[in-house]
Amino acid sequence: MGASAKWALVAVCDCPGLFMRNPFDQHAVLVLPWTRMPGSSIDLLSPPRSRRLHSRWAIATALAIAVGTVPLFAGGLSLAQKHESRHEVDQLEDEWRTAVLSGDVKTIDSLLADDYMAITAAGTLQSRDESLQNMRSGRVHFTTLTITDRKVRFYGNTAVVTSLATIDATTPEGQVTGDYRYTHVYVRNSQGVWKIVSFEASHVRAAGPHKRNELH
Repeated sequence: MGASAKWALVAVCDCPGLFMRNPFDQHAVLVLPWTRMPGSSIDLLSPPRSRRLHSRWAIATALAIAVGTVPLFAGGLSLAQKHESRHEVDQLEDEWRTAVLSGDVKTIDSLLADDYMAITAAGTLQSRDESLQNMRSGRVHFTTLTITDRKVRFYGNTAVVTSLATIDATTPEGQVTGDYRYTHVYVRNSQGVWKIVSFEASHVRAAGPHKRNELH
């Protein structure tokens, strides 16, 4: 490289206005002018080359955005999968209701995950074994369990079900009646089977004084 070319490069490098910043990595990127260096027959960066550079930047930016967003959707469900999963969860909810009304411990046992945990309307924790034992002993018995306003949301292999239950039941605390909001959390295990891992109930309080045996 001739002396004049060397001086041209020094002049370019010393000019802060010739630098731009990449918004992704925040590193300075040298943008060379479109002029020909003295004593050289090669353009440092001609207009066609500049357009190619900008085109490459656009492609690189699009790829960076695409690669960055893949993990956000990789664990999601397609519309067909979501429809099928909704059908499965609805069936399991119906099985759970029927089993609770009939005292079918075997079905409840098959629906609950090993680490299932419930929060009752009274605010107490109830493990899987405790829930099953209450059904076996007859300490909890439902004569009415009407489910309405069911909503199901999916987060990958997790389904969150919220419903309104109108109940008439016998519990160790006495007769319990009224409306309750409850939440079931399902998780699909490694065998592809949905299991209930969590349950929580909250009493919907009506206006006026509360009955003595209402859970609140």
